[in-house]
Amino acid sequence: MAVDPAKTKVVRGVTLRADPAREDCFVVSQHETEMVSERDYNSPAAVRSIMHREYNNEVQNTEIAAQMLVDFPDAPWELRMELARQCWDETRHARMFLRRVIELGGRKGESPIKNGDWAIIGMIENLPGRLLVQHRLFEGGVMDSFKQVARGFREHGDSRTAEVYETILADEIQHVRFANQWLRRFSKEPRAVMQMAAALNYAHGVLRALSPKDGDRSLDDVDLAAEDHSIEINTEDRMHAGFTQAEIADLVRRDRHGLPAKRTGATA
Repeated sequence: MAVDPAKTKVVRGVTLRADPAREDCFVVSQHETEMVSERDYNSPAAVRSIMHREYNNEVQNTEIAAQMLVDFPDAPWELRMELARQCWDETRHARMFLRRVIELGGRKGESPIKNGDWAIIGMIENLPGRLLVQHRLFEGGVMDSFKQVARGFREHGDSRTAEVYETILADEIQHVRFANQWLRRFSKEPRAVMQMAAALNYAHGVLRALSPKDGDRSLDDVDLAAEDHSIEINTEDRMHAGFTQAEIADLVRRDRHGLPAKRTGATA
């Protein structure tokens, strides 16, 4: 399944999937440096900006799962059912984040959005590769960041926002778990193993190419969920999601030594 060139875009020399449709109220950014990323748990405007970003991320997650159903109609029925259930979960998550934006006095479209995960996943032409990058890599990273961000909101007295993150985190564990289960099945097929390795290399290459460079806005301005180097590995939830002890230990080792380990989809 080759990606139609008419459905692609180029960002800083990297070819990506073109943005999905969005309402006219949205300003769609193409790079992290164009995003509003103030980091202040005590600022309603900053919290709204974070929630608004998460809202669009959950919309993307819905679109990514739905696109898998469209692009791979011959996938095993059980896997298609998991993806369909995920679509329901992600739409509910999007509503939760948008509701919080509105509760804090905001509105849909008040902050720029960026469709980074969609842009990357949409260029991967096979199902094992998409599951590996979207669920195991990106959503695996979400489990790390959401736990830490939820704790930060609780420590700053915002239990309402913390509850939103914690509720969504519980669903993300299941999304990563079913992907891990299917990836282990796929790993018995040499072709699927090669597809997964190629997808992972592609994703890491894109993330390196699009990471902020000297002359861009300071990395200190990037939002809470985008700071991979400061996010602790969520070992407990990763275990529940089907990561092995050896895999978690390797992530912790890389984290401690500052080795590359893209764990979120926020900086793409």
